[in-house]
Amino acid sequence: MMYTCARGCSNPNHRHVGNARVSPRERLAAGSATGATKRAAVQRGSSASPVRTAKGKTVRVDVHCHYLNVEVAASVASLAPVEREPLHIFANALTRHVNGEQMKERAQMLTSIERRLKDMDEMGIDVQAVAPAPFQYYYWSEPDHGLELARKVNDRIAEIAGNWPERFVGIGTVPLQNADYAVAELERMVTELGMRGVEINTNVNGMDLTDERLGLEKFFRKAQDLDTVLFLHPMGFTSADRLRDHYFNNVIGNPMDTTIAASHLIFDGVMERNPTLKVVLAHGGGFLAHYPGRMDHGHAARNDCRTQIQAKPTSYLKKMYFDSITFEPAMLRFMVDYYGATQVVLGTDYPYDMADFDPVGSVNGISGITAEEKNLIMGGNAAKLLKIAT
Repeated sequence: MMYTCARGCSNPNHRHVGNARVSPRERLAAGSATGATKRAAVQRGSSASPVRTAKGKTVRVDVHCHYLNVEVAASVASLAPVEREPLHIFANALTRHVNGEQMKERAQMLTSIERRLKDMDEMGIDVQAVAPAPFQYYYWSEPDHGLELARKVNDRIAEIAGNWPERFVGIGTVPLQNADYAVAELERMVTELGMRGVEINTNVNGMDLTDERLGLEKFFRKAQDLDTVLFLHPMGFTSADRLRDHYFNNVIGNPMDTTIAASHLIFDGVMERNPTLKVVLAHGGGFLAHYPGRMDHGHAARNDCRTQIQAKPTSYLKKMYFDSITFEPAMLRFMVDYYGATQVVLGTDYPYDMADFDPVGSVNGISGITAEEKNLIMGGNAAKLLKIAT
């Protein structure tokens, strides 16, 4: 594979000569650097071109990373979107200050493709599945405006994937506040822009994804029909008065909201009605992935847990995929043992401070699994899910 790399690439997989290897955490965790954003026009649909790798080589794919569309953000700045975000609403003054400083320090990492390529090389990542920054869901907007914003966000991500097809594939967004618009934009982004998946929040303005008021059954069906990935990524818990301190609405709230959302997809029958739906859960699957037995016990013990499904809840959970962001090798080992290596995919949460900046080291740190299993986690599974030709 001919890699488009930043100058000084130290990824050993790329076989460059004379590059010194340094710690990814040392080089990336601080989040400060300089560089210009690389921009170019491309034809729509070019992101559908396969990512090509040398035959027999294990490609490392990051399924969880984010990009900020600054033009779209500027267009809604007068509407004060941050005031609508749970991670801001349920945060104390110190957390708001730290978050503000983080956005300043990591702005280049969120927006500059040259900086992103450099960081990917440092982390040993060959391909990123680039998804929007979560605060660019814009579900609070009026549906027509939300559709317009989603299209602009998606067009830019498709442009990035088209300009660097060997390094990026696109994950888009849809306006879930209107089911018909969400279905239409999902079809456009997959069939016209060549995007490989859609990132959705774990709730829509405080409503569960299965809430009948949203009418998202048609959206889930369309995602299954298009054989595209559904990437569930939270943006804090929506009723978080007790989570204002210590960044708890991220540390606790994010995995909790993922747990609730995935549980609704299971217990409300979405996974049963859409048996081939590809669902990827962020942050190691939230708390649910690490405490699965309780849902099976409740399902067996109580008829109010069996209103929609008859099979064990974990039979549906085991069909989902979980990114590797757990910060604990023993937790990753549990996921491999319980769900199988085929259900775990490498993720970083780049470029935020809650990211894993040494994802390859994290996977290599899992004890007692085979090299083949590590290769599946580091890229084999994601390549299959995201249709990355290898």
